[in-house]
Amino acid sequence: MLRIVFSSEDIARTRVAPAADEVWELVLSLHLLQGRSRDPVMAGWRREVAGGIRRESTPGRLRLLLALNPPRGYFPDFLTPYASRYGIEAGLDAVRSTPVSSLERDLTVLASENPLPMPGSAVALARGDVSVLRHLTDSMRTYREMAITPYWQRIQAAVEADRSRRARALLDDGTEGLLASLRPMARWNSGVLEVPDYPVDREVHLGGRGMLLVPSFFCARIPVTLVDPELPPVLVYPVDRLGGLTPAPGEGAGPAGMAGTGRENGRAALAALLGRTRATVLEAVGDGCSTGEVARRLHISPAAASQHTTVLRNAGLLVSHRDRNTVLHTLTPLGRAMLNA
Repeated sequence: MLRIVFSSEDIARTRVAPAADEVWELVLSLHLLQGRSRDPVMAGWRREVAGGIRRESTPGRLRLLLALNPPRGYFPDFLTPYASRYGIEAGLDAVRSTPVSSLERDLTVLASENPLPMPGSAVALARGDVSVLRHLTDSMRTYREMAITPYWQRIQAAVEADRSRRARALLDDGTEGLLASLRPMARWNSGVLEVPDYPVDREVHLGGRGMLLVPSFFCARIPVTLVDPELPPVLVYPVDRLGGLTPAPGEGAGPAGMAGTGRENGRAALAALLGRTRATVLEAVGDGCSTGEVARRLHISPAAASQHTTVLRNAGLLVSHRDRNTVLHTLTPLGRAMLNA
């Protein structure tokens, strides 16, 4: 079990990451790719990415990256730097700037826990070899183009849907309500956040630093945290995958000058397809809202709002989560794609 102990100052300094973290998604997807899970929701993604790696023109380019991210157990803290919350470029810059002491420590732990032999380049990496660090981040870019970029809008949509849930909990009940909303994967109990299925027994004292909560598409069912207690505290937790991943060719494409006309035509087409009221409900749910809020925004009865959201949910366009007496609706990737068409 993982136990994270919060003081009142830690509670005040706890927040949710502002968006999907591309570096964390990249690293955690490597574990899913190499693991034994046969989750049908992710089967298509795994098949496409594995095929892309087999077709990679330079054999062995990803060998070090794959070796650093075994399917289970420990993976190096330095691969997911705190700076990644500012974007992929900031994250990769931080990886290249990792102190030699951190590289040596992380790789020593990895070698002690991983029975598989490490590639020879890992020795040079532990010494801080600049060329190997650059090769590592180049391979992260290569893998990102195969495994993350084609699906990024879908990943973002799932993370944004979760952020809407957490924002609701925070607005209703403060930071303690936010932490309590992580159940059942974690339990908030009198100043302690417990992760019952964590693979090792560990207790973390935040010491007034607070914690960054990072919602993640590729995180497995158990939240993840960094091993080094000196690093800024982070808890990465899984979000609802909303039906999995499909490539999104052409998403966001098109001449900039046509954006306004395309959006207007898309709204008209959506209304023709769904009916004007349901199209408006879908738009209202864009940033996440409850059934009561849908009713108030559209000036319809709560019963009518519930009926429309049920139809849209059954069509796979939105997902609903109950929190006590409130049902919060957020868009699925399909719903987001239809709204943005």
